[in-house]
Amino acid sequence: MMPFSYTVYREQRLVVSMGLGCVTWSEIKERQDQIKTDPNFDPDYDQLVDLRAVTNFEITSEQARMLARRRIFSSKPKRAFVATSPSAFGLSRMWEAFSELSGNPSQIRVFDDLSSALKWLGLEALPEK
Repeated sequence: MMPFSYTVYREQRLVVSMGLGCVTWSEIKERQDQIKTDPNFDPDYDQLVDLRAVTNFEITSEQARMLARRRIFSSKPKRAFVATSPSAFGLSRMWEAFSELSGNPSQIRVFDDLSSALKWLGLEALPEK
């Protein structure tokens, strides 16, 4: 599995992005570029960003700002970040702030547990693959 991957669930109108181990700026940017051209992707889908398995990030605050301001999703969907480590939680909150300050703000919320994030997205569980 790649350090940063995603799955599109068309029926649930959901994108689940997952981080594993050390996640870098270039990996996140590559997944963003990939998802924009994925025929199953719709920018109005909700997103769950699961960072529970991330051990660390190799990303500067300037790189995080640039990534957060890219127009991948529209401003309509909900985007829930799940981060249990202090570094993942801090980066997620920074992403939320950078998005809010951009010209294309998203509805981003950061959670420290999966069940709260799923509830906010209106889901009872993660979709089956």
